[in-house]
Amino acid sequence: MKCDINLEIMSRIATKQAIKSFSKKISYLLYIPEGYDVKSKRMWPLIVFLHGAGERGDDLELVKIHGPPKLIEAGRKMPFVVVSPQLPIGEWWSPDMVAWLVNYILGDLKVDPYRVYLTGLSMGGYGTWETASKYPELFAAIAPICGRGDPTSAWKLRHIPTWIFHGAKDTVVPIKHSYDMNKALKQYGNVKYTVYPEADHDSWTETYLNEELYSWFLSHKRFRYPEFYEPENPEKYVGRYSSKENSAEFSLKDGILYIALETSGNKELPLKPVGNNSFTFGDFGTYEVRFVPEGTNNYPKVFVYERFAYYLRVK
Repeated sequence: MKCDINLEIMSRIATKQAIKSFSKKISYLLYIPEGYDVKSKRMWPLIVFLHGAGERGDDLELVKIHGPPKLIEAGRKMPFVVVSPQLPIGEWWSPDMVAWLVNYILGDLKVDPYRVYLTGLSMGGYGTWETASKYPELFAAIAPICGRGDPTSAWKLRHIPTWIFHGAKDTVVPIKHSYDMNKALKQYGNVKYTVYPEADHDSWTETYLNEELYSWFLSHKRFRYPEFYEPENPEKYVGRYSSKENSAEFSLKDGILYIALETSGNKELPLKPVGNNSFTFGDFGTYEVRFVPEGTNNYPKVFVYERFAYYLRVK
């Protein structure tokens, strides 16, 4: 099924100035699985597939050349809603656009928000890494194929199960990029890495034919922080901690702990407890704080997963 949506962008500049808007059309293929019923309470998992550079254009038939759309066109039945957007010629995957599309689908179809999976090949592999790094709260698992990510941002993916695929003889996107991401993610224990020894750039055909990939997707649900009680004596965390590049100030107001990072303009953000000596902060609880105890009420070190840094308490 071919679908179009218009991404509307409005601009409010100032009083007494004109309000203008424009729309950008996003075309995508939509697969609805057998058994889908708008009247049912059943919620379905979603796969979002990002194509490679060669499938850009204004003809959605191009998107059917590779990946899940190719299998579906050949008659493959899948237990997922599958969304396969297409980029115009000359464009690259934008994390903001992909996230906007995901949220649109979540609001429009009976999709389980805790079972959204992202995958893509080549340029779509790049897009998979970049989108998941910017919007980790959206995805239950990702499968980037012969793409390139940023190892310094790997900590943002620490809660997302990741399966990386690459051909050992790839002359288009060097395998080193996948190797580096696998190495960076290993410390979190949430990564699988498959190398095809004889494959060049096409490492996606074998990957998408592999039934294990889809079973692996379905085995994962989006990470959720546990509900946790407010800590006793929260004042034990109060104080200033610093590193060579930054400082973090922890304060207590009306029984709630706040963090203020120097590199973020010292804006105070509330901390939500998610474990013993552990907290989250930020719009989606993406960032974490973990105090390292030494003795009963002494916390000389804190890890802040905002730039994956640790700080020592200033006395």
